[in-house]
Amino acid sequence: MTDTKKVNLLGLSPTKLIEFFESIGEKKFRATQVMKWIHQKGAESFDEMTDVSKALRAKLETICEIRAPEVVSQNISKDGTRKWIIRTEGGKNDCVETVLIPDGDRATLCVSSQVGCSLDCSFCSTGKQGFNRNLTPAEIIGQVWIAIKSFGPMDPNGPRRVTNVVMMGMGEPLMNFEPVVDAMILMMHDNAYGLSKRRVTLSTSGVVPKIYELIKRTDVSLAISLHAPNNPLRDELVPINRKYPIAELLEACQHYLANLPDKRHITIEYTLMSGVNDNEEQAHELAELLKDLECKINLIPFNPFPHSGYEKPSNNRTRRFQKILADAGYTVTVRTTRGDDIDAACGQLVGDFHDKTRRSQKYIELREVSQ
Repeated sequence: MTDTKKVNLLGLSPTKLIEFFESIGEKKFRATQVMKWIHQKGAESFDEMTDVSKALRAKLETICEIRAPEVVSQNISKDGTRKWIIRTEGGKNDCVETVLIPDGDRATLCVSSQVGCSLDCSFCSTGKQGFNRNLTPAEIIGQVWIAIKSFGPMDPNGPRRVTNVVMMGMGEPLMNFEPVVDAMILMMHDNAYGLSKRRVTLSTSGVVPKIYELIKRTDVSLAISLHAPNNPLRDELVPINRKYPIAELLEACQHYLANLPDKRHITIEYTLMSGVNDNEEQAHELAELLKDLECKINLIPFNPFPHSGYEKPSNNRTRRFQKILADAGYTVTVRTTRGDDIDAACGQLVGDFHDKTRRSQKYIELREVSQ
């Protein structure tokens, strides 16, 4: 007789954790106790849970576990950026990357949602590696758990070690909808990490139907990976645009904002590539495109990776692009490249995994032909 697989409590949302405790004949307040021990105090075993009865601890030990993904390595950049390579349940060759970016009293954690990426944006190193599978809720929230614990024992009364979480790592979050939603709910729950809904941001390339579904489940902040001011160029850079063109995407964004309980804006992410999408005409076109959307614009100078075919724009072109948008009334920031010495910059996350799509092999063959 084989052992029954233990339930990993790390990835259970508050609602699912209550349902679990009720299913084993326990009061639902036990879920709150255990949730605080796992997510606020970083407990790795049930023996640490001193306000839980010995009998329940023994029971939980038999049928449950607290299991985070395995950390293969942690690298720290000269600018303080930290990058973890994390092995998932898929095996030794299925790894994802997580990045923590400190900035004064802020520390933003960039979390992955898939092993690889199910989309194929032309300028993204992750996308060129192909796709293996979706991450589980435990593998997603486990990245937050690992990052906080990397600074030492957790202290729920101490300063926040992670102040912001962005679902901008490897993968398209809306293509792994339920696990991502469960993990984000934990990020914001008062008995877990207690992050503000303004400090948890989901970034999508434009899976339009899921944006409508998302607002029914949560009210996290939303970022859109736009990268082009018109459909022909975006079709080339972000292929999902062929299915959900810009007008449909912006309509979904308007719907999302209209149904938030407070006034907020959407972040537009725009990766600038030299000679591709960074000229003055395109800046004016972008300004016109977004005129009816409450948004701020985050310009991201392209971070090169081998054989990408794209180049980083000059500082002058970046500043001109920014000025045109600012003069049109937009709040525009230029993302500072962080962690590029450890390949942790935006668009550089790769991981190590078996590509079920064979996209990585096709990309390698194309590179060889072009050389």
